[in-house]
Amino acid sequence: MPVSNICVIGLGSMGMGAAQSCIRAGLNTWGVDLNPAALETLRQAGARDAQTSADSFADQLDAVLVLVVNARQVNAILFGENGLAAKLKPGTAVMISSTISAQDAQQFEKQLAEHQLLMLDAPVSGGAAKAATGDMTVMASGSEEVFAALQPVLDAVAAKVYRVGTEIGLGSTVKIIHQLLAGVHIAVGAEAMALAARAGIPLDTMYDVVTNAAGNSWMFENRMRHVVDGDYSPKSAVDIFVKDLNLVADTAKSLHFPCRWRLLH
Repeated sequence: MPVSNICVIGLGSMGMGAAQSCIRAGLNTWGVDLNPAALETLRQAGARDAQTSADSFADQLDAVLVLVVNARQVNAILFGENGLAAKLKPGTAVMISSTISAQDAQQFEKQLAEHQLLMLDAPVSGGAAKAATGDMTVMASGSEEVFAALQPVLDAVAAKVYRVGTEIGLGSTVKIIHQLLAGVHIAVGAEAMALAARAGIPLDTMYDVVTNAAGNSWMFENRMRHVVDGDYSPKSAVDIFVKDLNLVADTAKSLHFPCRWRLLH
């Protein structure tokens, strides 16, 4: 049956948007995070509750959306000391949307199955702005059963859902390949703007030329706008960028593929 009671774990820029989108879609929504301000924001948005752990409402849930930074955090939340997996009802759907390796995704599926829990390998993209409006892109793999169960959540948080296949790990692999492009576009975009500055070209002119020509990309248009505006407010963490590109290198190595990023890295 489609889910109606969901907990979003990780209320950062993406998780907060996803949780608020679930609330707007009429889903009974709970939240978990270590940041008191994020918890209060979600409560004010209409969440059933928001706490530093799901202990007090785990038995009410029929779905969990995990949107934390890395596999280590996913593992700690689900299977560590006081892990959530052991507290969820059998049949609960767990949508893991962190960017992780295919091998980690497959390991998590095995561990969740030991608790009779379903898993959707479902990393996301689109940034905070699209998360806030429920317009993320989801690249997912899993069984027909878990896709059907999580359809209300997917409808709430995403404008586009790609069903990559039934095998857990395929969704994560698509996201990692995507991050190769995203990372290169950010790095080369910054290099291009620095080169323009060295040449004495006004950055707003350079930005306008690129965004109306063949060299444009979503990453250039989004990230380099902040450069032109002199906006240095943090939008993401450099550590996440490094983590994702390390996943690119590791994936290429595991597939015996001579990825140019790996050679540069």
